[in-house]
Amino acid sequence: MSNSKSLNNSKLWFERVMAIIATINLCLVLFNLSYISWRDRYLQYVPLIVTAYDPVKGIEPHRETEKYLNTIDELKNQVSKTGLQSPEAESQLAELRRLSVEMIVNNPFASANKSGTLEKIKNQMRVHMNQESAKKAFAIFWTQEYLVKKGWTNEFMFFNQQIRPLVATNYYRRIGENGEYIDYFWLIDLPFVCIFAVELLIRSYDIKRRYPSFSWLNAILWRWYDLFLLLPFWRWLRTITVIIRLDKAQILNLQPIRQQIHLGIVSNFAEEITEIVVVRVINQVQGSIRRGELVSWFLRKENLRPYIDINNVNEVEAIAAILVQTTVYQVLPKIQPEIVAILQHNLERALNNYPIYRNLQNLPGVTKIQTQLSEQLATQITTNLYNALVTTVEDPVSAKLSSQLVQRFSEALGEQIQQKHVLLELQSLLVDFLEEVKLNYVRRLSQEDFNKILEQTRQLRSVGSKAREMG
Repeated sequence: MSNSKSLNNSKLWFERVMAIIATINLCLVLFNLSYISWRDRYLQYVPLIVTAYDPVKGIEPHRETEKYLNTIDELKNQVSKTGLQSPEAESQLAELRRLSVEMIVNNPFASANKSGTLEKIKNQMRVHMNQESAKKAFAIFWTQEYLVKKGWTNEFMFFNQQIRPLVATNYYRRIGENGEYIDYFWLIDLPFVCIFAVELLIRSYDIKRRYPSFSWLNAILWRWYDLFLLLPFWRWLRTITVIIRLDKAQILNLQPIRQQIHLGIVSNFAEEITEIVVVRVINQVQGSIRRGELVSWFLRKENLRPYIDINNVNEVEAIAAILVQTTVYQVLPKIQPEIVAILQHNLERALNNYPIYRNLQNLPGVTKIQTQLSEQLATQITTNLYNALVTTVEDPVSAKLSSQLVQRFSEALGEQIQQKHVLLELQSLLVDFLEEVKLNYVRRLSQEDFNKILEQTRQLRSVGSKAREMG
């Protein structure tokens, strides 16, 4: 007992460790997939991540925008050394005017799909300089006259806070010989894939050992969701694996979610499936009626199709015999007092119809005698009839005669039913009746509130599960 419990605990801890490893791998995958779209935010709030992860994605600074920012830094240093109105500063400002025009014309942001960022830069500068042309706005901004008039410190602060972060987001991403962007994430993912591959082989071997009839392919497919951990593409599918593993490791309780998914799927398909199944059954019955198979089955005729008998017993006759025996030996004895009361009442009513009898009732004691006689007569009739029925059932000759009577009745009924006009009328009525059932009841059945039905089913299963645990 303790060894089994210890083994289960060890298995649970192993599942949890592997689920945590798979979760870490999924987080890295999702980070890698979202890195390009979220890079600007990382650069703004956590620049160390960008510095560390850019090489993995083959990202490096763009030469044009990098040169532009370096020239601004050189201007700042030059101003701190010689002042804003020095020839050296004017040379740097002229270079910035030229680079600004080149940046607008060449659009170095396009290679990184960041043309929208360039538009933001142009709009910011137009608004700040109150100019309709971005080129003219930059040409005025990078002049000694404007910077002296507006204040070097304020304008440089504006540029550093509003324009420089946008320019800094641009980058160049290298392309490999296969025509795709360079991405070295597979080197980070490879150790995880190796771990998951070894784990899958071990689990498949254990499954094959427990089920010798399984092939290796069947054993691997038993853990089909683990295959997503090995794919070098569509890595986002690992979300499925991680969710299943976290549930199996009892880290997450996904039972409510599974129930809602099952309810959603079943409620969507149950109505349609129910209607299809019921309509198909009714259509088959209608077809059998049109072909005369239903009458043939009832009469055990084999003129249309050979009847398959699995037990050499006429079920109709057997059912009739069971009902007769149950009625004679069990039902009639229990209702005998009620039958006697009915017969007595009817005898008294019949006698009261005669004038002589009504006149006799005026004599003393006649009414009591009449009641006793009626009761005895009703009891005697009921007893005799019951004994006759028992004798008929128990007497082999009577049973044989009854069987012959039933058989002859069936044959006579069948002969009359098989008359063309009777058969066609019965078939037509039955087919129409079933068609009305489809129109009136199947649609009503399909419109049932399946959510309530499924909820009742779930409650029944829950009660059954608790009862088994208590048992």
